[in-house]
Amino acid sequence: MIMEFEGKTEKEAIEKAKAELGLERDEFDVEIVETSKKGLFFKKGNVRIKIHLSSDSQPGEAKKYEPETECEKETKEYLEILLEKMDLPGKVSISFRENNKVGLTIESEYSGILIGKKGKTLDAVQLLLNVFAGRFEGSPRIIIDTENYRVRKEESLVRLAIKSAEQVRKNRRSKLLEPMNPFERRIVHTTLNGMEDIATKSDGEGLFKQVRIIYREKPGL
Repeated sequence: MIMEFEGKTEKEAIEKAKAELGLERDEFDVEIVETSKKGLFFKKGNVRIKIHLSSDSQPGEAKKYEPETECEKETKEYLEILLEKMDLPGKVSISFRENNKVGLTIESEYSGILIGKKGKTLDAVQLLLNVFAGRFEGSPRIIIDTENYRVRKEESLVRLAIKSAEQVRKNRRSKLLEPMNPFERRIVHTTLNGMEDIATKSDGEGLFKQVRIIYREKPGL
């Protein structure tokens, strides 16, 4: 998968890519596409880069399952039709079933567009899928992914949570993370749940809230 970013400098463009994709610098390759120098009348220069992402490949071919229920069959078909309507056609397969959750994986040449900025397009499509699946009695929660974006995002959030907790422990001052959706906040809370001297809570209202990481004295000290 290839995505493009722009900035006044190469560093700024890379920082934008890191923020939007939720990845560290060593997790993607960078290709400089265009560099425009400063011109007359103080016109600022610009750098455009291409980010090359490769799927986190696992040994052997990824598992694919056939639909077992009417809910799975119709939800899978609904997603394929939805992608066609969005002009982002792709092949949909069932990738896992666990804890009343069903995973749908999309193979598409338009994965970068489908993911969207910070995964917001993918989240919106997932929300629609869950509304559709909710028509069926006992429907599972539907999780959709493409190019292993959610896996990479989860790993990035775990690293962010641990790094932020270390900063809080060192400075003994709370830290407020950027707004996150419920799925992302749950990862941060779960990652830091076992640390005796660290507490977390969600601040704000609405769907996107901020996680506050707080230092607390260990019991007995």
